Amino acid sequence: MIVFLLYKVTRKLLSLPSLLLRGDAAKDAELLVLRHENAVLRR
Repeated sequence: MIVFLLYKVTRKLLSLPSLLLRGDAAKDAELLVLRHENAVLRR
């Protein structure tokens, strides 16, 4: 359990710089993809 939590925290910390450097269009596209994925999973 602790290893899993450390893994998740490390992934979030490593992905933070890429989130800050991306443009608004990329963020909007990712949100659309995630919303679609969420809708498919709810079915």
